[in-house]
Amino acid sequence: MLNYTVYNHPESTSWVTFVHGAGGSSSIWYRQVREFRKHFNVLLLDLRGHGNSKPVLKEAFNPKYTFDTITDDILEVIDKEGIQKSHFIGISLGTILIRNLAERHPDRVCSMIMGGAIMKLNLRSQILMRLGTVFKSVIPYMILYKFFAFIIMPRKNHKESRLLFANEARKLYQKEFVRWFKLTSEINPLLRFFRAKDICIPTLYMMGKEDYLFLPSVQKVVADHELSELFIVEDSGHVVNVEQPEIFNKESIAFIKQI
Repeated sequence: MLNYTVYNHPESTSWVTFVHGAGGSSSIWYRQVREFRKHFNVLLLDLRGHGNSKPVLKEAFNPKYTFDTITDDILEVIDKEGIQKSHFIGISLGTILIRNLAERHPDRVCSMIMGGAIMKLNLRSQILMRLGTVFKSVIPYMILYKFFAFIIMPRKNHKESRLLFANEARKLYQKEFVRWFKLTSEINPLLRFFRAKDICIPTLYMMGKEDYLFLPSVQKVVADHELSELFIVEDSGHVVNVEQPEIFNKESIAFIKQI
């Protein structure tokens, strides 16, 4: 089972589950935990192979990860804790996992907050993925990871986010990175399906104004999906919860409380 941490609230019955992105860990939510604990029960988890969720022996010979198997990991944790329904907050690739969980188990999801959401890979990001696929077994993964981080978060004010993710990514093994990277082979049809289907669950997209790779596609999704809202965060790139935590916390908590 995944490594996870629970913070119980003395009065609230509402749960908020945080899901990080590829190469990160639950530690990327360090600027959210204190504020959210004031209002809700909080669940932080490390996705498989990340943080303290080290690969287990039975997975050592499993060559393929899928979005469904990783989503099932999250479900296993909330089942163990007896959490019937939760609000889910994700960042980057974590937003894909949340959306997948909502698709497969909509009765378990109260709302979704999608930070730096990935809803479509534009031409530039698809080229990057193809380059990564070619070189993933040849170039040390940290070089690839830093390169991708710089492309996604290029500005000077994104430096803290780049460093944070690079430090977390160092805890991955090369094989683990390759497994996660192979997920990109199934990402396009999944995202196409998510864009086409309005799941009708209250969703707040929190996007940095400087998140040039992913913001345009999210704007189109919000225009087409009835219960979706978009909040654009000024002076922020992809990792909005790190770059503008006060705004992220305030808007997210207000959104959850209105559900």
